[in-house]
Order: sequence, then C-alpha cells, then structure tokens
Amino acid sequence: MPIFMDRHDLAGASAEDVAEAHLKDLSIQDQYGVKFLTYWFDHRRGTTFCLIDAPDAETAQCVHREAHGFIAGEVVEVALSAVEAFLGRIQDPEAAGSISKDMDPGHRAILFTDIVGSTEMTSRLGDRMATELIRAHDALVRSCLGRLSGREVKHTGDGIMAAFSSAAFAVDCAIDIQREFHRYNAGNGEPIHIRIGLDCGEPVEDSNDLFGTTVQLAARLCAAARSDQILISENIYQEYGKADVFTHGSRHRLKGFAKPILAYRCEWLN
Repeated sequence: MPIFMDRHDLAGASAEDVAEAHLKDLSIQDQYGVKFLTYWFDHRRGTTFCLIDAPDAETAQCVHREAHGFIAGEVVEVALSAVEAFLGRIQDPEAAGSISKDMDPGHRAILFTDIVGSTEMTSRLGDRMATELIRAHDALVRSCLGRLSGREVKHTGDGIMAAFSSAAFAVDCAIDIQREFHRYNAGNGEPIHIRIGLDCGEPVEDSNDLFGTTVQLAARLCAAARSDQILISENIYQEYGKADVFTHGSRHRLKGFAKPILAYRCEWLN
C-alpha cells in the first residue's frame, strides 16, 4: 500500500492530547485496513504530522474522523526512505518514551552544498582528478555534518543535501563547512570553492512533496550564492536567533518562485 503523511492544525493541544488521539487511531485502524506508523508533534506551532500506510488518503481520513474527529488539512504521498532520511525515524515515539511537549516537532532545516565550477573543473582536470576532489568535498562536509547532528539526505553529484532538526545547528554547520574549506584551500594547490543555501520548514506545507518548498528554496539559494558564500532564507534568519552573523537581507529572483525572495548572507570569516 502507499505511504501518506498528513498535517493537522491542533493549536492549543498538548503532547498528551495528541498521543491519546494517536492511540484512538490505532484502536480502529484494522477495521479500515490502515496502519498508523508514527507521528510528530510541534507544540510551538500547534501542528501534528501522521505517517500512515493506507489504501488511499481518504481511507486514512476516515479513521481520523471516526476515532477522534481531527481531520487532516493536507495529505501527501511519501516514500518511507525519504521520511527516514529527512526525519530520522519511522517508528512510534512511545517506544523511546519521548511523549512530551519537547518531542520531535518534525520541523527541519535543509542545507545544500555545491562545488563552484564543477563542470569546468572536470573539463580542465579530467574525470579521475575531479572525482578525487569531489571525494575530498564529501569527506569534509560529512565530517562537519557528524559534528553538528546533520543527516545526509542525498548526494547531488557535485554537492550534498542534508537535514537538521535545529536551524542553529544547520547555520553553525554551514559556517563550519566554509571554514574547513578555507583551511583546506590554504594548503592545497587545487582549491575547492563551494556555495551553501539553507531554508527550514515543515514536512507537509503547501506542496505535494515531502519538504517540497523548503528543499526547493534551499537549493535555489545555494545556486544563487557566490563562491565561498552562505545564503539563508528569512525562515532561518528568524529561527537562528543570533542576527549578528548575517548581513542585511536583499531580495533575489529565484527560479520557481513568483516573487523575489528575501535572503541573508552569513558572514563566516569573523
């Protein structure tokens, strides 16, 4: 059966309220041939996200309707592998004893790296040497991700997409990555220059894909950044809490976005 993720607006609900509603779903799910796999609760924003194995979206909604009446506002079909890559789990939080207002909200920061001039680099150096430089990039980025709780989602060919449960960790990791490349380039005859873009958001938010708008904006900001630059979204700016590391924002026209997008440059050389 397909896998779905839905989104509920439950402002004012507690973690206990959401856990109770989830148990009610579990109690009748067999009647509908549905399996509720897990959920995420964002106490701060009043949102809940359910992961469901169901014949179709409407059947999953029927269970919610009968069990407790909290109908989802949005439902999208997802891949389990993508859910695990972005969110880190596909099992119930009860198993880990994590039912609290501080449980994982499902909100994620997305980071993209991109090697500047990778096509020219391959043409100039040849496939073998270019591959070695990409491997050096990958090793350095992955080391930084490991230090700051980043989760690699996928390799893009000349960069890496990663997810963080904290916008602060994502920004700190981006700064760490650029500083590591700055040190690397000081001691190597063939430097590697990269650009980085970041955004953050919910797994299901005005899109037909998991973290669709967030991923798209982070990727576009990465493409718009200059060599050795970090561009962050307004969402990241508001979440990070330490505005002194960012320059004054400016608007960028980005492919796929109808209106100019406000973005900030992160000053990592300080």
